[in-house]
Formats: sequence, C-alpha cells, structure tokens
Amino acid sequence: MNAMPNAIPMPDTAGHIPVMLAEVLDALKPVDGDAILDCTFGGGGYTTAILNSADCTVWGIDRDPDAIARGHALARTFVDATGQSRLHMLHGGFGSMQELTQQANAPAFNGIVLDLGVSSFQLDEAERGFSFKQDGPLDMRMAKSGRTAADLVNTAPETELADIFHFYGEERHARRVARAIVADRVETPFTTTAQLAGLIRRVVPSDRSGIDSATRSFQGLRIAVNDELGEIERGLEQALDLLAPGGRLVVVSFHSLEDRIAKRVMGAATGKTQSFSRYDPRAALTKGDDSAFTALTGRPIRPGDAECAANPRARSARLRAVVKRNSDVASLGKGQTP
Repeated sequence: MNAMPNAIPMPDTAGHIPVMLAEVLDALKPVDGDAILDCTFGGGGYTTAILNSADCTVWGIDRDPDAIARGHALARTFVDATGQSRLHMLHGGFGSMQELTQQANAPAFNGIVLDLGVSSFQLDEAERGFSFKQDGPLDMRMAKSGRTAADLVNTAPETELADIFHFYGEERHARRVARAIVADRVETPFTTTAQLAGLIRRVVPSDRSGIDSATRSFQGLRIAVNDELGEIERGLEQALDLLAPGGRLVVVSFHSLEDRIAKRVMGAATGKTQSFSRYDPRAALTKGDDSAFTALTGRPIRPGDAECAANPRARSARLRAVVKRNSDVASLGKGQTP
C-alpha cells in the first residue's frame, strides 16, 4: 500500500496533529458517497481530512464530552447542498459502536478508523490528570465519569496495583511501586499527578533511554481507569461486523498492548491465525482465501522520519488495515481484488 503524498494539508485542530494522516487516508480511500466511521474523534483531525478528501459522510464517536463539543462545532462547517451536515457525532465509547450507530440509523460503513490511546487534548490539559508534565488532579477519566485514578490508587489492594503497573504499564518494578503507594497513602492519600509521579521517581531507577520513571506506571493506571484494552477488543470485533462489502478497517496503535490486540483480531479475520473470535466463529476453522477479510498491510506501517521529527508522539505509531470481501468469498480466486 502506497502512502499518499505529503502535500495533503493538515487540518487546523488547535495544536492537535493527527498521526500518520496521509497513510490513514491512503488506507481508507474515501470516495464520494461513502459512509465513514471515525471511532476516536478526539480533535477531529482524521474526520476533517476525510471530509475534505471526498463528498462523503462521517459519523464520529467519542466518550469525552469535550470532543463531542468540538465535533458539533466542526459539523457546522461541513454542510451539504440540502443544508444537512456531513458530520454526525455519537457520544459514547467505541466499544459500544454497534449500539451507537444502530440508534443513529447509520448505514453499513465503507471505512472505519480507530486512533487508539489518549488524545493530545487530554494529555495537554493539566486538569484532566493524564500527564505528570503538569501538576493536576489525579483523574485520567476519558469520559469524565466513573472511578478516577485517585480512587484506584487510594483504595485498590497492593496486588491489584502491582498487576496494573506490570501488565498494563509493562513496568519492571511494579511491585516496588505498588508497595510504596500502599505505604504512603496511609498517612496522605494521593490527589495530584505530581504527588504520584514524585513517589514513582523515588522508587524506580532512571531509565537509560531517558524516559521518565513515571511513564510506564502512569500508562498502566490510565489503561485500567478507562478499561482501554477491553474497549479495543470489543470495538474491533464490532467494527468488522459494521463494514459493508469492500469496506476498510484502519487501526493506528501506539504501544505493544494495543497493537497486539489489533494484530490478533485482524489475523483471525483474515485467516492468518486460528484463534476463536466472537465476530466470526468461522475464523477458527478457515484460512486464507476462505476468510471474510483480506489484509491491506503485511507488517504494520510506521511513520516516516520527517513526521517523527515534527511530532514526537508519532514515533511509536503502527498502522494495520484490512478490507472486507464480497459475501461470496468462494468466487474470489487467489490474487483477485476483493
């Protein structure tokens, strides 16, 4: 798959830079009349570029009410000849995309894109509590509702905290961090990002790579607060069901835990692996040309050096994509275009 030229204009989203925008558009290939689902609207970078690239319609999903407000404002700038907006916003998690799109009477989609992880807006707003770079309340909730990171840190058993930091943050010193938290919270509960980051830096040795000692534990805590991996699992399975024949699913992930799920689900869909999948039980029994999907990417596509230099947050990004075949998969010979 060839990337689109770098001349594609980047949408103005108040400092938010959509990662691998050219590659995402090249994978989706939107055309006039298409219905596209942007499952992680965020700053609207992908949606803006998609709507500018073709006379199509986009449904945008986000569980962050701030993102929904940005989407409603953007919708007013993309109006068709009948006065109807070409952008429709759906408030909720993409793990519920099937229910959300059905309630909105949305059609089968010609393209679905997911940009996983936390958005730049959430990272850059100290009051959201996602980052330790600025002091703020220990919150981390994408939906601004439910249990906060502070609630989890101050009440979870030591073993649960250790598992969160180990499995979700891939922190080698997870037990040490959990033990220190449980000891310190007896006297002073954790309420701010600076307070927690300070403790982690005190007990975790500096990393030779230059990565802040608190980075992995903060990642693990954020994933746990928002059930991010469960959301990805549910969302990818539903996305495959929501595609029309010929529809494309494009996933951009930012760390190995996310990419591992995308690789497994897409591998099952294309018949490259034989793990059972709820969206298509046949995936456990079929391989290759008998599967309902074809891979558009062999190995994941990575951002170029120029993009990584301009936007360091893009450095860890990986893009994977599949296309849904026509329903009569048996009629497709090897090497034919789906």
